[in-house]
Amino acid sequence: MQSVFEFAERCLFDADIELKLAFTFQARQLMAENRLSLTPAGEPLPIAATIFPEKPELMMPRDMPKRRLDTIEGKAAFFHALAHIEFVAIYLAWDIIYRFRGLPDDFYRDWLLIADEEAQHFQLIRNRLRQLGSDYGAFPAHGGLWSHAEDTAEDVLARLAIVPRCMEARGLDVTPGMRDKLATMGDADGAAILARIYNDEIGHVERGSFWFNSLSRQRGLEAEQHYKDLILGYYKGKPKGPFNREVRIIAGFSDNELDWLEERLHE
Repeated sequence: MQSVFEFAERCLFDADIELKLAFTFQARQLMAENRLSLTPAGEPLPIAATIFPEKPELMMPRDMPKRRLDTIEGKAAFFHALAHIEFVAIYLAWDIIYRFRGLPDDFYRDWLLIADEEAQHFQLIRNRLRQLGSDYGAFPAHGGLWSHAEDTAEDVLARLAIVPRCMEARGLDVTPGMRDKLATMGDADGAAILARIYNDEIGHVERGSFWFNSLSRQRGLEAEQHYKDLILGYYKGKPKGPFNREVRIIAGFSDNELDWLEERLHE
């Protein structure tokens, strides 16, 4: 029986985009059929060995060119940026499976479902890009996303705090506005894609919250305080707001955590 860790290694250490998507969907199907082992196979390779495609060119956020959304090129660049976020999200979901061993089986099942959904998101956005006469890799992309995985490669609680409960949670704050802007511009297809992603991402952040709280308690830690400590220790700069408080609560944040994040905005 094939192992989820074998699929993770194939996806993380091969640059071929189509194979990565195919392996992700295959693993999800095997899991649904109870034909996927959750027993670790070998030791994980170092995160520094992870392989990405040659394109897109990666740049620091400050160096990214600014484009207007009301032009074809600007809209293509916008969807390209979203495609890159979802593409890296596939890696992030696979890496949290691959790197952290000895966790409950449901942890791996949850993150495989998330990897599958991130791959679906990438496909949806890539198809929209192609409708606009472009494709993934045609524009430069934000080079800082994967650094959060590298920074937290030794600590699953840090990974959960920084990736789903910080970076992905930011999507819950900003996606509704982007969705509404596309709808106002008459891009119903684009708005529908963002609505689908937004609904799925609520669940992804909720799973991050669930596992952060569960594993913190298992280790004898006070989850809310440990979350704050990890944000202060790993996140460079202040959290970005404003926060979509109602939806973040649905996604597993406490009022105490949100009050603290809002206080941090004004320090």
